[in-house]
Amino acid sequence: MAKLIMSLDNAVIREVPLDKERFTIGRKAHNDIQIDNLAVSGEHALIVTILNDSFLEDLGSTNGTLVNGNPVKKHILQTNDVVEIGKYKLKYVNDTNAGQATVQDFEKTMVLRAPMAKAMGAGPAGSFGDTQINPTATTTQSPRQTAAPSAPKPPETLAAIQILTGNSTGKELELTKNLTTLGKPGVQVAVITRRPHGYFITHVEGASYPVVNGKTLDAQAHQLNDHDVIELAGVKMEFFLKNG
Repeated sequence: MAKLIMSLDNAVIREVPLDKERFTIGRKAHNDIQIDNLAVSGEHALIVTILNDSFLEDLGSTNGTLVNGNPVKKHILQTNDVVEIGKYKLKYVNDTNAGQATVQDFEKTMVLRAPMAKAMGAGPAGSFGDTQINPTATTTQSPRQTAAPSAPKPPETLAAIQILTGNSTGKELELTKNLTTLGKPGVQVAVITRRPHGYFITHVEGASYPVVNGKTLDAQAHQLNDHDVIELAGVKMEFFLKNG
């Protein structure tokens, strides 16, 4: 599990496990991490954790949010990143991702990263950890029936993206993981999450939002349909469904 190690003047104050999807940071008491300092805005920053990835967003704070000394609006956190809010530092530590990410560089301006999925298991409907799209049903046979081979399980609906522009035109990436990160860090980043009821794309980083079929998305997750065309970080790609 990822965590934040909070310090002031090089002295560690506490450790905060990121054990839920959304963590708010700010001066007001209702925040998950309250920092009672005038340099910190009432609602300063937000950390969203999806599976093994955490995304930091500055909430329009007065004095800004720094990561490794650089001001950020939205940022994908990596192990040992240091978030600075006022005089406080929050070191992000996530051992879960160590050695687990596979990177496919379709071209120099495009990074696609698919973290290893969590172990298969039941979870609340629609949760990010629920990877059982077509769980096997248990069946019973009538005593008069002779044993017969069970019907094959319907194939899971899998999807892929195909690059449409640039030097890597025609290359494909199967979306077999629960979460795939696409884009160019520092420019424009989005994630595609695989849920029991479909695939969804969500904006994570960058001043401009992804475009799907010529329409600019907003901050909400958008469900992808077969043959949708995505424009992200200057690259066009097609989302399509395929049988597993």
